[in-house]
Amino acid sequence: MPVSAVPDFRAAPSAAAVLAELGPLGDLPGTWSGHGFNLIARPDFEGGNDIFLELNPTDERLKFDAIGGPIPNRGSAMDDIEIFGLHYLQQVSDQDTGGAIHTEPGLWLNVPATTEPAQLPTVVRLATIPHGTAVLLQGTSSQLTGPPVIDQANTVPFPIGSAEPTPGASNGFPEYDLGAPSRFRTTPTPPLVTQAVVSDPNSVLTSVIAGQTITATTALHVSTVTNPAKHTLGGAETIPFLGTNADVGHVSATFWIETVQLPAPYQDRYFLQLQYTQTVFLSFLGLSWPHVSVATLRKVT
Repeated sequence: MPVSAVPDFRAAPSAAAVLAELGPLGDLPGTWSGHGFNLIARPDFEGGNDIFLELNPTDERLKFDAIGGPIPNRGSAMDDIEIFGLHYLQQVSDQDTGGAIHTEPGLWLNVPATTEPAQLPTVVRLATIPHGTAVLLQGTSSQLTGPPVIDQANTVPFPIGSAEPTPGASNGFPEYDLGAPSRFRTTPTPPLVTQAVVSDPNSVLTSVIAGQTITATTALHVSTVTNPAKHTLGGAETIPFLGTNADVGHVSATFWIETVQLPAPYQDRYFLQLQYTQTVFLSFLGLSWPHVSVATLRKVT
């Protein structure tokens, strides 16, 4: 059968051209592996408490594959655009037990600027989670000469709809105090988990890069929160059970793709490192409960 008669055939550019069109996502294709930390206060109606605080040092594997050609979006108010992207599979397990914690297939997209609507170039992450959630997060990218600036991550619950607590705010829930024994918290406390890590999971990231020489960073910030100034928007859809018991309020995440220089005498050599921090705000019992996940991964293939 001639190519012109094959109904599902679409000519595509070369692999090198596709990678170039990924823009700020161009270094992601491949397999990344490393470690991180997961903190989640989950409802514990069955256990007779408001929450159970789960604390997990993690192992992670994150694989990205470029989509082999452009994705055409047809315009009615302006000319068509072409989106380039990649699909990914994230797999996270507990570092101590090896038990599965999280699996997530999804997509990252590099979206060009548009006139209708007036929009700068953006990056978009589409994620699906087996609990029964689908999330779209949009945002922007930036290029840094040197290492990233990683702010403190909040783990303090707060009333739904109110402002998030400032860094270092006190936490009145005893489960977050490692000095107070609790059967409603991961026990025994994993050796790598300290009070500083519970109060600020991003400290896990900053401790890794404190002794590194990072020469360049690509930052990807995406969120479901509508903020025209930051070009973020999106949303989450969940199954009815989650809507009643632990709904997803909003999600924000920042990924840093870092070029790391080796120390002397190998300072002419570099490797790629991927760090991220993500907060999913779970809504139940009238509060927003920050579920924070962080990791530092290195590109292995």
